[in-house]
Amino acid sequence: MSTYLVKRLGMTIVVIILAMTFLASLVHFIPGDPVKVILGPRASETMSARVRAEMRLDDPIPKQIYEYIASALQGDLGRDFVSGLPVTYLIGQTLPHTLLLALASLALAVMFGIPIGVYSATHPDSWMDRFTGIFSVSLITLPPYVTSLLLLLIFAVFLKWLPAIGTGELSDPVDYVRHLILPALAMALTWIGYLARLVRASVLEVLNANYIRTVRAFGLNERMINYKYALKNAIIPTVAILGISIGNLVGAAVFVEVIFVRPGLGFMIYNAILDRNYPIVRGGIMVAAVLFVAANLLADLSLHWLDPRINLDQRKS
Repeated sequence: MSTYLVKRLGMTIVVIILAMTFLASLVHFIPGDPVKVILGPRASETMSARVRAEMRLDDPIPKQIYEYIASALQGDLGRDFVSGLPVTYLIGQTLPHTLLLALASLALAVMFGIPIGVYSATHPDSWMDRFTGIFSVSLITLPPYVTSLLLLLIFAVFLKWLPAIGTGELSDPVDYVRHLILPALAMALTWIGYLARLVRASVLEVLNANYIRTVRAFGLNERMINYKYALKNAIIPTVAILGISIGNLVGAAVFVEVIFVRPGLGFMIYNAILDRNYPIVRGGIMVAAVLFVAANLLADLSLHWLDPRINLDQRKS
């Protein structure tokens, strides 16, 4: 386990450095003068010189990449062109909203997707199984921005049950949760359908195993068999998918936060792209990449915790 952990941490560091290298050199992929593209053709010479100096565009490209990586490892991601504030400060102000949104969406997906999948697997070919199958596939095909608009129109515009935009204040948990419900549900619906189908297939496979037949022969309660014995082994493939889902949820947050006007990381990156605020775009994407890699690492470690028989070193070799 320790050997695997060291290997995975080493791979994580390599991936993060490669991502930082790509982001540091991304500005040079733009045709023409990067400063003119970022600031626009009407930018003053003073502003152009300031941006060129801040981004060190006159230095050799390898030196620019090295200095950006060195600064990023020390927590310095540059400064916002507009406000002059550090990018790390701006990300620190917005990232909690995105993380809470992603975690709430994941919690909803697990809360509803897993029980639906287990019920479908334990009642195969029933009318409820067919209904949940159609329902799950329908949810999978709905992108987050479509569900966001539908939920916004139904529950915020027509019924007026929940607020349409904003996040509320963290100092008022009730108000914050009311602002969180619609965007979290919009992001969770697709994963509810996906988890339901995945858990159904996994549980059906496990229920046909010999040890389940043995446990059932001892006369144990069917509910205990389904949730204590079958689900424990069937949930392992789901845990692997959940690691990827964190990264996908952070990516989907861009659309959802724009629609619900939530001042999160995705909304900040979106506005930075419109304003051509390159330091914020670069820093925001790098933080999202780090979250994605970290979530996959935690998912792999969770697999070993759920089933110690899994030899992670052999599985990854």
